[in-house]
Amino acid sequence: MHRAYQPILPCGNKYLQQKWDKAVYEEHRKKIQAAKPVVDTSSPPTYGHLLLKLKKLKLQNDRLSVIERDNQLLLEKMSYIMRTKGRIDNTNNYEAKSLNRRNREQELLRMTKENHAILDRITNCKPHYKIQKWEEDWQKAEEYKNSIARYPRGSCRLQNQKKQKYTKKTRDKQKTKQLKDGCPTEKPEGKEMKDTTDEHQNENQGGKV
Repeated sequence: MHRAYQPILPCGNKYLQQKWDKAVYEEHRKKIQAAKPVVDTSSPPTYGHLLLKLKKLKLQNDRLSVIERDNQLLLEKMSYIMRTKGRIDNTNNYEAKSLNRRNREQELLRMTKENHAILDRITNCKPHYKIQKWEEDWQKAEEYKNSIARYPRGSCRLQNQKKQKYTKKTRDKQKTKQLKDGCPTEKPEGKEMKDTTDEHQNENQGGKV
């Protein structure tokens, strides 16, 4: 194998030159693998005292212990007071007083009297308008309308009722006739209405003549 090796520089012994070049190459590879970066890109170190915060925990525990001690003392005092009558008489016989209470009561009494008087005037007041007279005037006005009317009042309503009855009868007759003949075809509703109205108008004109 050393005979096939071609060194870069001329040498007297190819075997020794290959051995030396291989040693240099292996040393170079070891240096590359053990090389360290010039810039430190690793994460900063984490310190336990920053994460745990023992001082804060100690202060919190001290505060909780003080609160617990105060609550215990307060509970003991309250239980002692409940068991005994206590040292202080805390009864209070003071009556609430007001400087203008009498004036306010008099004002309220006056307002109630005035309200009752207004209510009595409203309930005992007699009406100025007479409903019976309005009814009589309306009846007279209706009589005047009936007397001056050219045609009797209410004839238009009666005429419309007769018209509706007549159209209903004609429809019933046409339906029965179609059922007898066996042809279910019907005329358009608009045309039928037009025929019935024309017949009715002719009858009215004949009656007027």
